[in-house]
Amino acid sequence: MRTLAYGSWPSPIDAELAAAHDGRPEYVGFVGDEAWWTEPRPTEGGRRTLVRRRADGTQESVLPAPWNVRSRVIEYGGQPWAGAVVDGEPLVVFVNFADQRLYRLRSDGEPLPLTPLSPVGDGLRWAQPRLRPDHGEVWCVLEEFTGEGPDDIRRVLAAVPLDGSAAQDRTRVRELTDDRHRFVAGPDLSPDGRRAAWLAWDHPRMPWDGTELVIAEVGTDGTFGQPRTVAGGPAEAIAQVEWSADGGLLYASDRTGWWNLYREGEPFGRGDPTPASLAPREEEFGGPLWKLGSRWFAPLEGGHIAVVHGCGATTLGILDPETGELVDAAGPWTEFAPDLAVRGHKVVAVGASPRSAYEVVELDARTGRARVIGAPHDDAVDPAYYPEPQIRTFTGPAGREIHAHIYPPHHPGCTAPDEELPPYVVWAHGGPTGRAPLVLDLEIAYFTSRGIGVAEVNYGGSAGYGREYRDLLREQWGVVDVEDCAAVALALADEGTADRDRLAIRGGSAGGWTAAASLAMTDVYACGTILYPILDLVGWGTGETHDFESRYLETLIGPYAEVPGRYTERSPAEHADRITAPFLLLQGLDDVICPPVQCERFLARMAGRGVPHAYLAFEGEGHGFRRAETTIRVLESELSLYAQVFGLNPPGVPALELTL
Repeated sequence: MRTLAYGSWPSPIDAELAAAHDGRPEYVGFVGDEAWWTEPRPTEGGRRTLVRRRADGTQESVLPAPWNVRSRVIEYGGQPWAGAVVDGEPLVVFVNFADQRLYRLRSDGEPLPLTPLSPVGDGLRWAQPRLRPDHGEVWCVLEEFTGEGPDDIRRVLAAVPLDGSAAQDRTRVRELTDDRHRFVAGPDLSPDGRRAAWLAWDHPRMPWDGTELVIAEVGTDGTFGQPRTVAGGPAEAIAQVEWSADGGLLYASDRTGWWNLYREGEPFGRGDPTPASLAPREEEFGGPLWKLGSRWFAPLEGGHIAVVHGCGATTLGILDPETGELVDAAGPWTEFAPDLAVRGHKVVAVGASPRSAYEVVELDARTGRARVIGAPHDDAVDPAYYPEPQIRTFTGPAGREIHAHIYPPHHPGCTAPDEELPPYVVWAHGGPTGRAPLVLDLEIAYFTSRGIGVAEVNYGGSAGYGREYRDLLREQWGVVDVEDCAAVALALADEGTADRDRLAIRGGSAGGWTAAASLAMTDVYACGTILYPILDLVGWGTGETHDFESRYLETLIGPYAEVPGRYTERSPAEHADRITAPFLLLQGLDDVICPPVQCERFLARMAGRGVPHAYLAFEGEGHGFRRAETTIRVLESELSLYAQVFGLNPPGVPALELTL
């Protein structure tokens, strides 16, 4: 065991390795009896490919570069593909990121475009395809720009012909609903094909504030009857809706303060209309709908329901809706994504743990046996270098609980001098209505294996702990999140876990806001890393962002017309004069959610103040970095910042030039 100062430990987890393992499999589904899903390709321009697992267990990427299976609906996207076996062969439809067109793919040919291009605004976008091959259609969510502004937009459910006749003719796309609602998610068709269900909501609500569950009869010609709201509202968020095999309507609602499962008795007046709570408990069976098609539950043919559930961490289980009995899958996975597919008695999910990255997992609902069938975790280095996290709960202002994951410095062959305390970086997650999962992340290991601790804070307002905890951020963004991160950082210092003089904060998107606000509003941190952030609330809330989040600040800050001073008071860009700690600012130049103008305005106000900083902007990157070369530059620059500020000596790291 070598004795070396924190931050100078040699590590086999370099930035290139971390970048190559960035991202996770998503959007699992079945095509016949085969499991398919999308996978990231960081070294291929950050694209996502579609992977097929054949019956013999072999896997193949069915789309070569540059095809990129990813939707831009509501910018965060959603389910981008669907498949079925038709005439003994797979028929797949998918969204291509570059042009956002819907394509049809058969095993014997090249992708065929199904939808047209539009010259208006950002054109036409598609998500959540539902194949109806017997009717020659695929049903989708359609997002259509009607002008050049970010809010010149409409969303409907639509039917697209599978024969390609709409590829040059928008009029061949059949709209299933009108655009009375600003946002829609779905549709889900009942087993008999006679009813459809979907979710809808309107500004200023976000889908975790309040949504409506809407149903309609479906005629023999595929047209919808009069829509009818059966659950949800302004203060009740329905996260997901599905039909059970026997025609019951299942949904996840937070009406009790927790996303629990319900079954609507029998819609349209047939039988008892009273919804039944299937597994009432203080944990979540749903979550924030950032991506359309997120799936926390999936009904099985025999009546049982596969569920992703938990308080904080999530697990995969099988629920008996008649008895409420819930049996969790055995295995090493301690976190499951809201990503499920079922076929017969098989359940396919995406799970991970602190010792393994996200993998595609198959659960046999009859036997309880679970196994990895895709994207298997591969220990690219000795797992002895992985961090050993701790689940902690801290006490914040007014005695409120703060949930956090603490990753102490860890190295199998190095230790620090007895008298030295380690530097720590507080990580603030994005959203802010999100959560940091406790899973293996080589970007965290990149720091901990070098002797730098990491504290992931699920501050008040985070998802996964019930609505009361989620609502702590109502009109308190820039207050509660900043206080909670600071409380964790200072508690670690007070208990002798971290060096009080070597604390940093880091975050992306909404977490970038928290990082910047923390540098402006507190003196806790010696430096900070700010990725693709919100920095100026007035600009962001009055036209500088996309439609989906354009009214989000009314919940997080308050209506601008009523509290304009609050927008100025909390914006880091308005308090550049308070920032004295060095910082690294990182931005994608194609970001339409947190556009570069936010950083540019902030830097203009920092000019001439003598605060050491660096600004790195990346061509071809949007909101969240996807390319391997970008991640490498980001990690190495971040480590160099900490080295310069904390007095560390990490070997082999290029120096980041800080300007004043």
